[in-house]
Amino acid sequence: MKSSNGGGQNNKQALITRARIIALGLGLFAILVFVKLIRVQFYETFKGKKWSAYAEQNDLKLDTIPAMRGNIYSSDGSLLATSLPYYYVGLDVKAPSDEYFDEHVDDLVELLVRHFGEYSAERYKQRIVSVRRSKRSRYLRLKSREISYLEREKVLTWPFFRREKGGGGGKFETVYRRYEPFTPMADRTIGGLNPRTGKGWVGIEASFDQKLAGRNGVELVERVEGGVKIPVGDDMNIRPEPGLDVYTTLDMNFQDMAEAALRRTLQQYQADYGCVIVMEVATGEIRAMANLTKRGDQEYREVFNYALAGSTDPGSTFKLPTMMAILEETGMDPNREMVNTGDGLIHYRKVKIEDTKRGGHGNITAKEVMEKSSNIGIHLLMQKYFYHQPDKYLQYLKKFHLTAPTGIHMKGEKPPLIRDRSSKQWSRTSLTFMSYGYELQMTPLQTLTLYNAVANNGHWVRPMMVRQIRSAEEVIDQLEPYVEETPLCSPQTIRKVQDMLEGVVSRGTARNISASHYRIAGKTGTAQKLVNGQYMVGRYSTSFAGYFPADKPKYSCIVLIDSPRGFSREQLYAGSVAAPVFKEIADRIYAYDITMHKPTARKPAETSKTVQWVGKGTELAAIGKALDLTPLPQSEEWVQGTMAAAGDVRWQARPVEQPDVPDLRGMPLRDALFILENKGFRVTFKGAGKVVDQSLPPGTKVSGQKNISLTLQ
Repeated sequence: MKSSNGGGQNNKQALITRARIIALGLGLFAILVFVKLIRVQFYETFKGKKWSAYAEQNDLKLDTIPAMRGNIYSSDGSLLATSLPYYYVGLDVKAPSDEYFDEHVDDLVELLVRHFGEYSAERYKQRIVSVRRSKRSRYLRLKSREISYLEREKVLTWPFFRREKGGGGGKFETVYRRYEPFTPMADRTIGGLNPRTGKGWVGIEASFDQKLAGRNGVELVERVEGGVKIPVGDDMNIRPEPGLDVYTTLDMNFQDMAEAALRRTLQQYQADYGCVIVMEVATGEIRAMANLTKRGDQEYREVFNYALAGSTDPGSTFKLPTMMAILEETGMDPNREMVNTGDGLIHYRKVKIEDTKRGGHGNITAKEVMEKSSNIGIHLLMQKYFYHQPDKYLQYLKKFHLTAPTGIHMKGEKPPLIRDRSSKQWSRTSLTFMSYGYELQMTPLQTLTLYNAVANNGHWVRPMMVRQIRSAEEVIDQLEPYVEETPLCSPQTIRKVQDMLEGVVSRGTARNISASHYRIAGKTGTAQKLVNGQYMVGRYSTSFAGYFPADKPKYSCIVLIDSPRGFSREQLYAGSVAAPVFKEIADRIYAYDITMHKPTARKPAETSKTVQWVGKGTELAAIGKALDLTPLPQSEEWVQGTMAAAGDVRWQARPVEQPDVPDLRGMPLRDALFILENKGFRVTFKGAGKVVDQSLPPGTKVSGQKNISLTLQ
């Protein structure tokens, strides 16, 4: 009798043997897969020997298939740049059978004459037949210029291009063209491609070129006369990988507002160039970046990004960091610290320092030094507190992020130029000039980031231009705002300079832009231009940097207008040139972004007349008849109904045809959308019910892209 224990051991041994065999097989399979992957990778990267040999045997060449470049989008998903495919149309005249060729060549010729029309029917047929009979040629390009995708779809229905027995021969050579729907808006910011290499060379196109470019593929082609390449087949091809999409922070409504206001002022003053940047305070997201340079008498175009690379003497906008350093160092009360600026002219170490006001400002407070932009006043304060310790002042500038680039994810940012005492250009008067914005170089973006930090209660925010990198709907990279936890200075200093910047607008050099519905805070800057090593009186770089609403800042903005002309000297200062541009842009943004609006106090319902219904006259007539209300006017297409305290209903015509922006209050969303979309508006809304508010007031004339936001309740 056999032992049951011995049988168990044999079964166990058999299982172990089988497991070892399976493991060995899996191991061999893994090795084969690994070797195959190495070979594929080698061929993809280096176009290996197998392909080369195949190509030599068949007189073929390996060619690159360009990848579809990724798209660039605005913050609301509007397309800013995309690649559109275009196609050259060709024919391999020897591919179809004789029977098919003879039966369909005349049909093809007729279609070529009708749609392309480059030759007569006789000439088209002569060219096709000639190449078919040739012993050396077989390919003929049927149109000298490329066609669009929609045209290609039509050509695919033609003989020789549609799939038929004995047919074939129709070929398309694909090329891509970059298209920017909003051009010339933000051209320099969005950027462009190098026509020779196809790579981004400026702007977002260059900064995110590796993400946008994708990965080119490889295909076998036959090169024929004229350098034309005919794709041979798909068996050996490596398909290209399309580029990723870049989603920016730009808002093209803001961009339109900025460029329109900037262009008008540049033309009015015949200035050399100008730029505007609009940034969201809390996140650093740039909503608009406009750069316009004079080309011709009245033409201004985007040819250089001054916002990123246009370093200039900032002038009096630099009095902000100087005053911040003084306040942080001393803790003084700017309302009590008195400064005697005299008659507006003093000399220090052979340097003439003067104020723009004739006769001077006399004895003023440190706060008024900022509000009135007194060069003498800021010099005297610096002389009192920092001339004996210049390194301390320079340390404050470094702490305020003014000695290094902002680090925005864009190529081309020029570093600031702020000398220290080790520089050969440092002199005994350098600190004097620096105190009010000379002997240093800053870009508008670098200046704006400081003002933005003040608006953000001292927390410095890195400017950002791109939010996301996507592949279709998949988010590949999410770029988060960078906000420093430690403020630039004490809360007391921030509150003091915030009060000063508001005073500049309410009482100082920019009081002409004081707003009624919201408050603006900012600082003017007028810097003499340096020409051939000499500062020229009457040639100015004017700027205004600030934020709004001052009590709850949401946006910061800087405007720079260089070399305004055609007016008296006093009319060429920043308060007259740059500040009004800031005000116009801020007004339009405030009207557009209803989140900044304060709630409107409602009148008691029993004493006011309220719009109860607005709609089509025919529809309201039916409702009024059913409810036994006062009859409506029969001829009016759109009608509003109001109800007084006593319950009396009154009907009144509500015209919607004449003004660009009609009065939509009281309408249901259905009717408001019908009217606005027929006028070409892009509509956003929030809430439910009837329209109670609209971002563009009734009667507003709108140019460019039309956008409106509705509030329903």
